[in-house]
Amino acid sequence: MSTPQALDPIRLEIVHNALRSVADEAYIALMKSAYSTNIKERHDHSAALLDAQGRLVVQTERTIPMHLGSMLGLLDSIRRKYELEEIHPGDIFAGNDPYLAGGTHLPDVNLAMPVFLEGRLVAFACNVAHHADIGGMSPGSMDGNMSEIFQEGLRIPIVKLVRRGEFDRDVFDLLLTNVRIPRERRGDYHAQVAACRLAERRLLELNRRYSADLLEAAFDEIIARTETRMRRAIRELPKGRFVVEDFMDDDGLGTVDIPMRLAVEVGEETIRADFTGTARQVRGNINSPLSATVAAVAYAVKALLDPDAPNNEGVLNVIDVVAEDASLVRAAFPAALANRQQTCQRIADMVILALAEPLPEAVVGGSHGATVMAFFSGTDARTSEPYIYLEVIAGGAGGRFAKDGKDGVQVHTTNTSNLPVEAIEMEYPLFVESYGLIPDSGGPGRQSGGLGLRRVIHPLDEACVFAGHAERFRHRPPGVHGGGPGRPGRYQLEDAAGARRDLAAKAAGVPLGTGMRVIVESPGAGGYGAPSERTPEHLLADYESGKCTRDHLIEVYGFDPEGVAE
Repeated sequence: MSTPQALDPIRLEIVHNALRSVADEAYIALMKSAYSTNIKERHDHSAALLDAQGRLVVQTERTIPMHLGSMLGLLDSIRRKYELEEIHPGDIFAGNDPYLAGGTHLPDVNLAMPVFLEGRLVAFACNVAHHADIGGMSPGSMDGNMSEIFQEGLRIPIVKLVRRGEFDRDVFDLLLTNVRIPRERRGDYHAQVAACRLAERRLLELNRRYSADLLEAAFDEIIARTETRMRRAIRELPKGRFVVEDFMDDDGLGTVDIPMRLAVEVGEETIRADFTGTARQVRGNINSPLSATVAAVAYAVKALLDPDAPNNEGVLNVIDVVAEDASLVRAAFPAALANRQQTCQRIADMVILALAEPLPEAVVGGSHGATVMAFFSGTDARTSEPYIYLEVIAGGAGGRFAKDGKDGVQVHTTNTSNLPVEAIEMEYPLFVESYGLIPDSGGPGRQSGGLGLRRVIHPLDEACVFAGHAERFRHRPPGVHGGGPGRPGRYQLEDAAGARRDLAAKAAGVPLGTGMRVIVESPGAGGYGAPSERTPEHLLADYESGKCTRDHLIEVYGFDPEGVAE
């Protein structure tokens, strides 16, 4: 067995990659064994390894940036509630509550398993998964009508779901009794537990090759090296204070044009994100807890400064976030938080736009900057069982310095997949009538913004209920360095006669009968650079590919593709 003195750079790299493979394997195991489409198809889950102090050591390559806040908050809560002697091999802790368990919203249930090597606690194997329903006043637990945390679902403080290797049946029964589809939830919980145990097993196997002392030394060095990389990148930035302002569309309960203000201060080796001046927390559930706000800032800073750096505690060590208590970005109990991702998406965009001056080649135009949610719930006549279909529709990514923005992708803090049409129609009594890009939805620029998506869905034989939650339906994604804004998104309802009407961006409890359709359109993204700088070759390609119509090119760019000589 190796000793700490043997931790040379080559061995450190080997150990680091071994740790990453542990997290990656746990992530894949959770994905492949989950019951819900939200995890097994959309991959709305993450896995990570933290050390005994609660510091993030490795996180899966494909992960949800927002889950970083949940994992760190969970470990901090565990260490506050339990003495070391109360934590045993085989225990698995669970929690989701933002105010009691360090979560960021209730659907994200966090699990953490202590890993003991050579008789002492060395690490925690953690994962978080978004459960398609966690109870509360509406199916899917993310309805826009919620005004306090009590309405949003089951609040789980830090509890031991598994004690010394055995499920606590009383706790598990309590969790399953308070959700709408307990069979599916049971399967997802079992998948999370299995992923924790797999990570523990792999760490025990790694301990056969490397001592606990060496692994702990590797944890320190992995974090320190990332911190060094981040500090080096900050030193190379122009120093200054860069201010940006934006507005959230609404909170779903009557408050509109909600101001957000961010000042990014670049110091010698640290970055300070100051949200002073941002609105107070609102009645609707777009409020963000501080842990989620920090995760969003950390994501954006790392993406701009050193996207290839490992994602661990070293990133957090160079960032300072300032926010007023009981504000939109530092919510206080009992504020509703179910859709905190809307605000966090805006935070990521704002950090990027604030650094447009010192990092002109790294930034992008405002991306679709929203999490366009779609919920369909009802009873499946084929099985007589209830169902909840949860989807997040992708949109446009911002135009870049040398490339157009990507079309129809998830951006920033929502790093999930779109649910395949085949999976929707196999799992639910729904029919996807059409699914494609929206022409002309990308913002104009030297490099255009990416296009939004349109998805049209209707129930098959049984009536159901639709709910939606989105942003950037009112305030368009802005361009950068002279680029134009992207097109806003919208929800529409079409009745059996073909008549359409717009739905609210935070639509709730919309009944759908047979023959009715919901049309979901996600926002496009902002462009990069002046539209006058876009070349005729690019404009002609936009027309020929169907990304832009002739009328749009004439109106926005003054270019007629049909007037170009052969």
